[in-house]
Amino acid sequence: MWVGNSLLFNWLDRILVPAQAPGQTSKPTGTVWLLHSGGFYYVEKTLLAGEPLPRPLHWFKWQAYTTWLSGAALLVVVYYLSDRAVMTDPGAFELSHAQANLAGIGAIIGGWALYESMQRVVAPRAPAVAATVWVTGLAAIAIALTQILSGRAAFLHVGAMLGTIMAGNVAMTIVPSQRELVSSVAEGRGADATVSARAKRVSIHNNYFVFPVIALMVISHYPVFYASPNNWLVLFLIGASGAGVRHAMNLRFTNRWWKPMLAGTIAAGAIALFTAIRLGSSAEPTLGGDSSVPVVFADVRHVIDRRCTACHSGQPSDLTFGAAPGGVTFDTPEQIVARASRIHERAVVTRTMPPANKTKMTDAERALLSRWISQGPPLRPRQ
Repeated sequence: MWVGNSLLFNWLDRILVPAQAPGQTSKPTGTVWLLHSGGFYYVEKTLLAGEPLPRPLHWFKWQAYTTWLSGAALLVVVYYLSDRAVMTDPGAFELSHAQANLAGIGAIIGGWALYESMQRVVAPRAPAVAATVWVTGLAAIAIALTQILSGRAAFLHVGAMLGTIMAGNVAMTIVPSQRELVSSVAEGRGADATVSARAKRVSIHNNYFVFPVIALMVISHYPVFYASPNNWLVLFLIGASGAGVRHAMNLRFTNRWWKPMLAGTIAAGAIALFTAIRLGSSAEPTLGGDSSVPVVFADVRHVIDRRCTACHSGQPSDLTFGAAPGGVTFDTPEQIVARASRIHERAVVTRTMPPANKTKMTDAERALLSRWISQGPPLRPRQ
């Protein structure tokens, strides 16, 4: 609902037609007729200059508050208070669970504080400088998170940081500005255009944050993105593509070429993401010795038993993700052989398994799996 409201009201602001509203003594900022659900709707935007405050007056704020509160609760329960999701990558940066939690919380609060300070102190006098500083600062925080947390946790925390900024804009700028407008109109002083402009500025920022935040929330289900060695680049491309798509859509009422711009942005983003992911997964680990020497299946099964069956088993010892995530089990040789191509893609090419390398699979073990699979059929489980 929050995202829908953001898109709807920014769309309205771009199609409003200045016109004299019937029965009104003052000219509204703009009006528009809408057709939806079998009826006609007339929408008017005005600052109520010299007119009484209408009742009832509907506010749009609880969608933002409940979105942030529910997301924060999930983050605490799933990441901070349990081991349902892995915060760190043991092969990248050694942090205790408490240290990782502090890093994630610090990034969210620090990113919001940087943005808020720029908006309140610098933006009123130098908006370009403020934007440069907070964009650069948020990018630096995002890079740091990909280096010290697991890829999945890093992506989710960057999304949480941007979502916190968005919710903060609603709670600390948009709603207080609206209260000022309501008080001003109720007292007969008319609305202050500067107050309205301040709220609109951060509302536009929220509008550009929407698609990147949605992508970062959903993408935790797709390891090929966050587990890439180039995940920091993938993260930037997701943010840039999402904001670029939003910009093209915002221009659709003022630029006749918005459709080619939108298609080009989507295509360029998809190609860039594919390239970044493939570059990160193109270099497979190598193992010393003669690669033509057949790999003994017993060695393969030893690696699978040590690194994979803690989760992928009918009776897993690690219940973090429940029994046999994805319905994949490696309890028998036949099950291992049947999923050889999947093992290669997830453990060797993309390195998305084990999650955040939780069981600490080594490069030598990945290379062993790669050599076994590269030998081609027939694969002999009883070898």
